[in-house]
Amino acid sequence: MTVTDRRLRERAQRHDLIIAAARDLAEAEGWEAVTTRRLAELVEYSQPVLYSHFDGKDAIVRAVAIGGFADLARQLRQARSAFDEPGPALRAVCGAYLTFAAERPALYQAMFMLPTDVKFASEDTPPPLKAAFGELVGALKPFGAQPELLAEVTWAALHGLAVLSRSGRIPPEHQEARIDLLVNQLIAGMS
Repeated sequence: MTVTDRRLRERAQRHDLIIAAARDLAEAEGWEAVTTRRLAELVEYSQPVLYSHFDGKDAIVRAVAIGGFADLARQLRQARSAFDEPGPALRAVCGAYLTFAAERPALYQAMFMLPTDVKFASEDTPPPLKAAFGELVGALKPFGAQPELLAEVTWAALHGLAVLSRSGRIPPEHQEARIDLLVNQLIAGMS
């Protein structure tokens, strides 16, 4: 391995370490606690080293969000591929989405609620976001025309359920019934 290769590998490891520290700190204490000073202390590098990787907190949030979309895509893919029948696969995808949002609230917040320059539904959309959306499209494709449009509406419904659940505005004990209702309505509307 050349010196240049080693330096590139170490830089990539530092980059990943900063992102992981930001995610962990946000999950533990909220995004308000994530500052470049605090991250520098956690990863044991100086603030200038952090700034050599990211322009500031917004760039860190963006990187965390894109990594979150990769995680979400994997979770949705696993859920969808666990079932051969389209109805149960769609239900599993919806459940996996809501589980992801509930188990990783700060990550979900970075992905969908904090201001970032991550582009949705455009040529500049990052591949991990396209992959996550693609899993939802794939789960809806067996049910008829316009799976992308159906995926947008389903995503919006799931996002609303996730946010309302997280804020305590709807009771958690009815989550499974909500998923069943959503999936049944989607399937009935496409038949």
